Amino acid sequence: MGKAAALSVESAGPGADAGRQGFVEFVDVEKSYDGRAFAVTRLNLSVARGEFLTLLGPSGSGKTTTLNMLAGFERPTSGVITLEGRSVDRLPPYERNIGMVFQNYALFPHMSVEENVAFPLSVRKIDKPDIAARVSRALDMVRLKQFGDRRPAQLSGGQQQRVALARALVFEPSLVLMDEPLGALDKKLREHMQLEIKQLHTMLGVTIVYVTHDQSEALTMSDRVAVFNNGGVAQLGSPDDLYNTPRSSFVASFIGENNTLAGKVERVIGKECRIALDGGGAITAQAIGVTDGAACHVAIRPERLSLAAGGHAENRLAATVDGRIYLGDHQRLLARLENGQVLTVKVGPEATMANGEPVMVSCALGDCRAFPADAGTGGSKSKTTGE
Repeated sequence: MGKAAALSVESAGPGADAGRQGFVEFVDVEKSYDGRAFAVTRLNLSVARGEFLTLLGPSGSGKTTTLNMLAGFERPTSGVITLEGRSVDRLPPYERNIGMVFQNYALFPHMSVEENVAFPLSVRKIDKPDIAARVSRALDMVRLKQFGDRRPAQLSGGQQQRVALARALVFEPSLVLMDEPLGALDKKLREHMQLEIKQLHTMLGVTIVYVTHDQSEALTMSDRVAVFNNGGVAQLGSPDDLYNTPRSSFVASFIGENNTLAGKVERVIGKECRIALDGGGAITAQAIGVTDGAACHVAIRPERLSLAAGGHAENRLAATVDGRIYLGDHQRLLARLENGQVLTVKVGPEATMANGEPVMVSCALGDCRAFPADAGTGGSKSKTTGE
């Protein structure tokens, strides 16, 4: 179904509000449940019209509290939240024109699929002929038109999630919020639904704010990702930015697989630094906020490491094979350095190195990022709570 035949949600790219106020704005927003501990602290975040923004982070990082404040289920302790330039802090959820999709689907078990999808229209007193037409279009959009008379219990998990999506979109909301919507699905179905949700977003141009703790899900679906930690945003950027240029050891370790080597900065020269690794050995890396003499962590992606005997890589570290993990299209080789620290190296499926075999691990300076050892957390006034 094309845009013209689908729900008439205004379409705009994620850069449409560049230079102007964002479609959604959090301005100095904080949330405390007891006046002492903060679930969200000093949050300033802008969402462009038509953007797919994911709030990503571990449990207790503040991402779900942020979503609940935007939905109207929680009120900020301080700060302002605006939608299309209008403060929504005192608006109840039903007056915000926001669609919601939950992990447990929240479908009415006694209603048919059509009745579930029609419910948001019924409470808005839409005329019955218009309701029927909108429900038909919404179910066609999620490829469930033939299941309209079934009850939720007669559907698979993926089909129930599609019904929840149709219900969230049928009343043409200005914004759709999704809270861990795929968490109850198995891996294969979850990956399939990721693509379906992204395709719907592209087709409709609706603004989506999505919450997950699954970093691969965030990288697959999002225009931008806000990585939460300790009640604040540790880094905001495109999936490519977060993966390739993390600004802290927390983001480097949370986004994708990463090796972390502990050491101490010998010297910083411009944007580069020389690191003496704990236990012996040295490595040269990009300097990200480190200073001479400071403890640091060096982050290196497994696919950036090589076992090639030749080459001119700036870093070459002697190691022995400590184990292999076979993953079908590739292997993860565990290489133990002479100082005892272990690196994971991505190699081809045909690699046959035996345990104890000596290898030379090499990597380019540009693929190594050195962060202060105590860096990587989001700001907080005190110990954070909530999720």
